[in-house]
Amino acid sequence: MKSIAVILSGCGVSDGSEIHESVLTILSLSQNNTEVHFFAPNELQPTVINHITGEEKSEKRNMMEESSRISRGKISPLSDAKAENFNAVIIPGGFGAAKNLCNFATKGVNCEINQDLLRFVRDMHKQKKPLGLMCIAPVMLPKMLNSPIKLTIGNDAKTAEMITQMGGTHIDCPVDDIVVDETQRVVTTPAYMLAESIAQAQVGIDKLVRKVLELA
Repeated sequence: MKSIAVILSGCGVSDGSEIHESVLTILSLSQNNTEVHFFAPNELQPTVINHITGEEKSEKRNMMEESSRISRGKISPLSDAKAENFNAVIIPGGFGAAKNLCNFATKGVNCEINQDLLRFVRDMHKQKKPLGLMCIAPVMLPKMLNSPIKLTIGNDAKTAEMITQMGGTHIDCPVDDIVVDETQRVVTTPAYMLAESIAQAQVGIDKLVRKVLELA
């Protein structure tokens, strides 16, 4: 049975992991007979958002505690993740990927990646283990891997241009498909960057999971 690390960044599209993307990822992994292990930074989120109004709140929330709402309590600090224990890693999207796992949301092309995530992903990549990222999460790839990697976030021209500036190669992609960099062993899909329903998001996410497992 393959062992997959899923990296979460909170709970909710506006300040953490996108819940639908996360659950669809878990479902697809379960249907493909894998062992799933959840990780998140054991740190405070930079922002907490009211998901009804979209307004920022003054309270503080811990990323790992919030992520445990999705993982049903089974989660470990990202600092504990070791590449030798896993066959692949998948990172759902949501603004938590751009706010919590890195600071792309505020720094753009000058963004920095969470150090625990950077270490883990680079170790996985060195061991030639596949990476799957969806929605906005793929923007981190050029900084994480320091290579002209092929990836997609859908077809948003502004974001695609920033990916190019960081050294990536953006490929426009419809919601129901994936972009695969066979050399780098990386799979990406637009998910809710384009999806207008959970059913639409499911198709690309399932393709991503299946391809990641094929490469593992």
